[in-house]
Amino acid sequence: MISVKNITKSFGNLQVLKGIDLEIPQGKLYSIVGPSGAGKTTLLQIIGTLSHPENGDVVINGNKISSMNEKQLAAFRNKEIGFVFQFHYLLPEFTALENVCIPAFIAKTPKKKAEQRAKELLNFLGLSARLAHKPNELSGGERQRVAIARALVNNPKVILADEPSGNLDSKNREDLHQLFFTLRDQFGQTLVIVTHDESFASQSDRIIRMRDGLIESTHE
Repeated sequence: MISVKNITKSFGNLQVLKGIDLEIPQGKLYSIVGPSGAGKTTLLQIIGTLSHPENGDVVINGNKISSMNEKQLAAFRNKEIGFVFQFHYLLPEFTALENVCIPAFIAKTPKKKAEQRAKELLNFLGLSARLAHKPNELSGGERQRVAIARALVNNPKVILADEPSGNLDSKNREDLHQLFFTLRDQFGQTLVIVTHDESFASQSDRIIRMRDGLIESTHE
């Protein structure tokens, strides 16, 4: 599903990734852990095509990322990859339903079909009574679930998440973690999640432990 070969990345004189090799099978949940500055977020951004490596290749579902131009990358990212971040990045002027629909509209999905899909996801996530609410009318946990619905609206093959529970209380954090396992088990999603939560990581299919721009270990 995801193949990462000899990825390197520097910012100025600082080499952040020093040759990363990683294989992630379809339908698995992998956690990336390690201290701050290890290169976790940079690796996630490269897998998600948000950043370009200096060397090496990323292949997602048979698609070689380096062979695409920026327009092709944007279309691929919109259709095949869903993102969930620590900060939900919902647009404050739009309702929950409208926020979820945005990636579908970008993909030129007809309005009626996009809204139907968004409603199905929000219902599944327990937000059927919150469709017309704007982000400032939602709790932190609800906002993050809206962000997950937005990530899922185009039926992407891959979900990438960067510290998605970092701003949540313990109850909402646990609920969110269980939701990720549901997405894997019921929908066959492939998930790669950067986290500092060792308890959550220990439940994933594999833990990728990074330090100083390298993969220190991988274990189940």
